[in-house]
Amino acid sequence: MKYDLVILHAPSVYDFRKNSLLAGPISDVVPSSPVFEMYPIGITSIAEYLERYGLRVKIINIANRMLMSNKFDVEAKLRNINTKAFGIDLHWLPHAHGSIELAKIVKKLHPDIPVIFGGLSATYYHKELIEYPCIDFVMRGDSTEKLMLLLMNKIEQGNTHYADIPNLTWKKGSDIGCNPLTYVPKDLDDLDVPGYRYAIRSVFKYRNFLDTLPYNGWLQYPNTALLTARGCSQNCNRSSLALRSPEKLVEDIKFISRFSRAPIFILHDLRQGGREYVKEFFSRLKELHLKNEVVFELFQYADEGFFQQMNDSVPKYSIEITLETHDEKIRRYNGKFNCTNPKVIDTLNFALKHGCKKIDLFFMVGIPGQTFDSVLENIDFCEKIHLACNQDKRIFYFVAPLAPFLDPASPAVENPELHGYKKFCHTLEDHRKAITQPSWKHMLSYETKDMTRDDIVNSTYESAQLLNDFKIKYGLIDEEGYLEIKWKIEKSIDYIEKIDYVLSLPAEQQPRELAKIREEIEELNKYSICGKNELKWEVQKNYANFFSLTLVGLEQFYEDYANKLRHLLSPKRRQQFQLDTEQRKMKY
Repeated sequence: MKYDLVILHAPSVYDFRKNSLLAGPISDVVPSSPVFEMYPIGITSIAEYLERYGLRVKIINIANRMLMSNKFDVEAKLRNINTKAFGIDLHWLPHAHGSIELAKIVKKLHPDIPVIFGGLSATYYHKELIEYPCIDFVMRGDSTEKLMLLLMNKIEQGNTHYADIPNLTWKKGSDIGCNPLTYVPKDLDDLDVPGYRYAIRSVFKYRNFLDTLPYNGWLQYPNTALLTARGCSQNCNRSSLALRSPEKLVEDIKFISRFSRAPIFILHDLRQGGREYVKEFFSRLKELHLKNEVVFELFQYADEGFFQQMNDSVPKYSIEITLETHDEKIRRYNGKFNCTNPKVIDTLNFALKHGCKKIDLFFMVGIPGQTFDSVLENIDFCEKIHLACNQDKRIFYFVAPLAPFLDPASPAVENPELHGYKKFCHTLEDHRKAITQPSWKHMLSYETKDMTRDDIVNSTYESAQLLNDFKIKYGLIDEEGYLEIKWKIEKSIDYIEKIDYVLSLPAEQQPRELAKIREEIEELNKYSICGKNELKWEVQKNYANFFSLTLVGLEQFYEDYANKLRHLLSPKRRQQFQLDTEQRKMKY
């Protein structure tokens, strides 16, 4: 089968099946494993947008295919692919190793096919990336769907003049170009983010459902998510939010409900759009009479009226709050939940009073201004919350390290000393080397002025055990779950020490000694400091009705076919595409 673009998602460390060791808790509070096999939702919106214009786009989650089977042969999978271009995401920095190693394999197998990188981390490190022989283009920015169409038009036509495509870093022979990052759209209503219509259609169109699975276990627990905005109001590197309208969000929720009864995550705090935005969203949502549970994020204090709106709009909802710390001063400095602790408790009680089914409350280790003792005091605050909320078991408490890396372009990276950080990783190659280290302690790209790497690791495990004790004390977990987590924490601490000892040996002895403990460690990388089901919502049968999924898939398949015919009949088809009105006025 011939494609125009094949988008690949790499594992964090390419050869993880041979060389992974103690990843520890770095992925405990996200759906994917330490392999970070969950791909960014933006690649589905790129695929969906390009297919609107008649292109054939295939997504292959290489990381998940490797995780699902030790027999999966990456090179065999890629060797016979016939495409005009390959795309590889480097959105999250932990993929610094795997993405580039995958690009090397692609270029070895298909030396004449261009390789395009994109994503948040790719944007930040674009000048380093373009120097790799295996990378031809880096598409920068958080909204590159339209720009990718422009680039694909050039590739299809054999046009090598790339200077007129905004946000593009490119290479032609020995020449390197870096076009200005001028395309920053202010709304997302002409995009599907994520592209669920594409994802379902592609299963039927390309006759393969394994390639596009978002993460390992999705078939058993198929969560869906919707992006309300790109950028945020919390110190993001964007002058303004790019919002999706309430109308488009509810339209997507309606579409998801046609094929799935799984929870729907609304990513970002809706209130970033303003009071009228929130009012319109809940008004439209109420009209759906939705059966799915909806999960909302909160960035700040919410009053009682906000939860009344939620409860009136859907039959079942939950919320997620990343509180980070009990310390009001640190929260004020960082901008997260910038309110008093009594206000935090009020927010939780309002939610519980007005029908909230589940509250996930996250505390972090490694944030600026935090000390070892302050980390442990988070658990005291958990108990205070629990008692103030009448020991309601709908609140779930989590602690996790800020690991393994600081986020590219964040204030901590740009001005580490100002924000109390000491960076160990400065370049992309530094991060590539760090992610392959044998324990998450040595992967850490930073320490703070108050805590060393050892402090961050030790306080993470000590606070995790205190949290485990707190949960068993109040019956939030059963004895079996308590003992399992206790054992994993104790064994993890032992292996941190063992790995430190091995790394103190002569270099030639290290590989042999590390190989001896690799198999023992594998189990510790799976939910090492929290229960494996604590982050999951109530599982219902028939989350995705097969008959409904098939009908929706066939409908999307034939819609795509009709759309392709329209473009084939057009004499100029995709060449007529231009950017929005604002961009058309610009001269490149």
